[in-house]
Amino acid sequence: MSAYEKINQMITDRLIQRIEATGELPWKKPWTSVSMMPRNLVTKKNYRGVNVFLLHAMGYASPYFLSFRQVTEMGGRVRKGEHACPVVFWRFVEAEEQDDLEAKPYAFLRYYNVFNTEQCEGLEGKVPSVEIPKREHEPLEIAEALVANMPDAPVIHHGRTLACYSPLTDKVSMPCPEWFTSGEEYYGALFHELAHSTGHQSRVGRKAIMEPTGFASHDYSQEELVAEMASAFLCGCTGILLCTEKNSAAYLKGWLKRLREDPTMLVKAGGEAQKAFDWIMGEAVGEELQEAA
Repeated sequence: MSAYEKINQMITDRLIQRIEATGELPWKKPWTSVSMMPRNLVTKKNYRGVNVFLLHAMGYASPYFLSFRQVTEMGGRVRKGEHACPVVFWRFVEAEEQDDLEAKPYAFLRYYNVFNTEQCEGLEGKVPSVEIPKREHEPLEIAEALVANMPDAPVIHHGRTLACYSPLTDKVSMPCPEWFTSGEEYYGALFHELAHSTGHQSRVGRKAIMEPTGFASHDYSQEELVAEMASAFLCGCTGILLCTEKNSAAYLKGWLKRLREDPTMLVKAGGEAQKAFDWIMGEAVGEELQEAA
């Protein structure tokens, strides 16, 4: 067992002890985001129903959306390669609109596509600014170097309201570092998403990433364990674990409920987390192994 593997095993044991000793741990989202409801920039009306979920899930900091026609009429353009989000609504047809005067009114579902203003160009000065509470971010040199030197790293996009990894586009989306409660929490979240990205078929390859399944499924649960454990290993390696382990343990606690159904899950996740850690560390792990040989 290499020195890194021994350290990571100690980190795993410490997290488990913290989970078992502290009882209920409430996980807290470590960043702030826009509280405004998604709305149309032209009509100023808020979107409702399932549209709120669909538009929030796009992860943009701006709450403003436009149809393609509205973008054009405002003198802007949608950037090449951007994808729209469907907005659904009910179209009601009254009796007087039908050929049969005795017919009953009815409704049918329709949709149209919208783009977030952050997907557009040429709208400068036409979109209200949105203030998000920020703190001064001081980059942590060792963490920045680790991310910069990750082999075959995915593209990282900042300025989103979600922290997530997309296997389809092989991209990591992150809120801005200044939106996090601390620099340590920012790097912990970034490490988590980078750990997910190692499951891509071009890297380590994990079933839950290559063949995505439903939320809270067995594979999904184990993948979250893998990502959070790998993040804890990376936080330990960069010296920030003491600042992140409480929230990390709280996050793991929710997924560890699956252990009751599959006691081997933690062992499997730990092994996969080590592989993710090794990939992200790249040459640093190789050098350490050579020194230990």
